[in-house]
Formats: sequence, C-alpha cells, structure tokens
Amino acid sequence: MQNCSGLFHNNNYANRVPQTPNDKRTLSALPSPRARVIAFTGVLLAGAAGAAIGYSIIDLQCAGECSVGTGIGLLFGAMIGAIGMSVVSVLVLRAVGEWRELADN
Repeated sequence: MQNCSGLFHNNNYANRVPQTPNDKRTLSALPSPRARVIAFTGVLLAGAAGAAIGYSIIDLQCAGECSVGTGIGLLFGAMIGAIGMSVVSVLVLRAVGEWRELADN
C-alpha cells in the first residue's frame, strides 16, 4: 500500500507547483494588466467602429427624419462590434496564456 503523501510527489504537476509561500512564481490564470488594457481598448474601438457602421448603413438607406432608425442602427452596430471583439479578445488572451505556459516548460 502506498503512502498518500508520497503518491503526488512523483507527479510532474506537483513538482512545478510552488510548495511554499516564499516562492516567486505564483499561479494565475489572469493575463498581464497590459494585455487586459489592450483588449479593453480594442473592445471600445470595435464598438465605436460598429456604431459608425450601423449609423451609416441606416443613414444611407433612409430619407427624411430618421433619428430613431439611425439611433437603432448605431446601438445595434455598437453592440455587434463590441461583442465580436470581446470574443476575439478572450480567445487571444487564452492563446497567449497557453503560449506562455508552453514557453515555461
């Protein structure tokens, strides 16, 4: 019968995980603050670009008073642009995290 404390010491994962609180390396799934700021800025810019595209599409197709239509186009364009870019940002941040993990090995 094996000792439970010796069971996990031969595992590669247990050897990589810091065992004491004094270790410099901390495990975190969070990307760097700079990467998060870049991703957030990208979402804001994509939302602004989507709003401009949505406004332009409705404005070009409408004649006369179209403030409600252009407002709806602006809103939906901004939402679609921001949601799309947020999906891309999450995927990129996860990929960067995996690349860093592979580089650490």
